[in-house]
Amino acid sequence: MKIFALAALIAVPMFAQQKPKPEDTEVWQPEPKVVTPGAQDSAAPSDAIILFDGKNLDEWVQNKDKSPAKWTVADGVLTVSKVKGVGNIETKRSFRNYQLHIEWKIPTNITGESQARGNSGVFLASTGTGDAGYELQVLDSYNNKTYVNGQAGSIYKQGIPLVNPNRKPGEWQSYDVVWTAPVFNGDGSLKTPAYVTVLFNGVLVQNHFGLKGETLYIGQPTYKKYDTAPIKLQAHGDPSAPISFRNIWVRELE
Repeated sequence: MKIFALAALIAVPMFAQQKPKPEDTEVWQPEPKVVTPGAQDSAAPSDAIILFDGKNLDEWVQNKDKSPAKWTVADGVLTVSKVKGVGNIETKRSFRNYQLHIEWKIPTNITGESQARGNSGVFLASTGTGDAGYELQVLDSYNNKTYVNGQAGSIYKQGIPLVNPNRKPGEWQSYDVVWTAPVFNGDGSLKTPAYVTVLFNGVLVQNHFGLKGETLYIGQPTYKKYDTAPIKLQAHGDPSAPISFRNIWVRELE
């Protein structure tokens, strides 16, 4: 009994020394870098790359031949050119994973219906000319019926938006996007799919949505290997009045 009691007394201080402390789970280094936010949530933070600030198209080129972008800049706004042969524009820079902010407006005098009413798109990764890549749809979806996987806020023909927070034509709308690019194996096969989260006018419409491949007008989506890619804006061929963009910035993510 005496030996047991002595062992118990010795065990008490040893147990006390092993008691968890708050400091055991505190991480102090490395510290996240300091980033100064914009004056408003829509304004670019200090580590953003400004893609369009209302002044020029220095960060953009024509998608088809990489010549200087030929859309119109006036009064701080970028407007799609529907002149035949102009077509889509894309960023000079290529990106992998990023946070994107972009604002767009359907003209007040918009006409047409369904997909022929203010149609455009933000291609989160442009993998070629034309509409090759991964498209976040832009459209007038304010009292305008169309197929739900093609309305504004959809990942075209794949991701139906969770809700429809569209403002009426003539008012500015915003997309805030977190894009995680697909990862491929050395042989070109898919390792992990692309994921996207989208807030539309501050409302969540895509919640870490996993893409099935590139967004196609006709056919089933498939992946094809790429490393980094430009962001592309679409000059859609519908006959309605051209839409406009402003305040475009991106933050690269590690």
